[in-house]
Amino acid sequence: MLIACDSDQSTEDIVDEETRQALGAEVSEVVVSGSESNYSFTVEVRSPDLGCNQYADWWEVISAEGKLIYRRILAHSHVTEQPFRRAGGPIPIAADSMIIVRAHMNNLGYGTSVMRGSVESGFTKDTLSIDFAQNLSKEPPLPGDCPN
Repeated sequence: MLIACDSDQSTEDIVDEETRQALGAEVSEVVVSGSESNYSFTVEVRSPDLGCNQYADWWEVISAEGKLIYRRILAHSHVTEQPFRRAGGPIPIAADSMIIVRAHMNNLGYGTSVMRGSVESGFTKDTLSIDFAQNLSKEPPLPGDCPN
């Protein structure tokens, strides 16, 4: 089922829990600091975390073509901290590089709600196909075991 929504409304506000879990983790904000080829990103993620059996285990920066540029491992579940923000870097990109920031769930895979843009022009919400660059889920770095 596809649901149209206003870009200011979060997925959580318009769908039931089962549907939200099917959508996976969503990236809802990207804040950038630093300088060209040495940026730090603070990424806000909203995810249907339930504990170590289901949690957002990373966010990543990829090229528009689907090449992994940077991955920030998330070592534990954020059940009681939703949405949550985590910083990462350095991210070696030019200010005008068009990139995608997306999140991954340990048991659901990549979410489809992403942020797309550049440091220069800013980032806006977008949707990716669930199949886009799925091969990256096997590329290191990969998370270890979730602590209980």
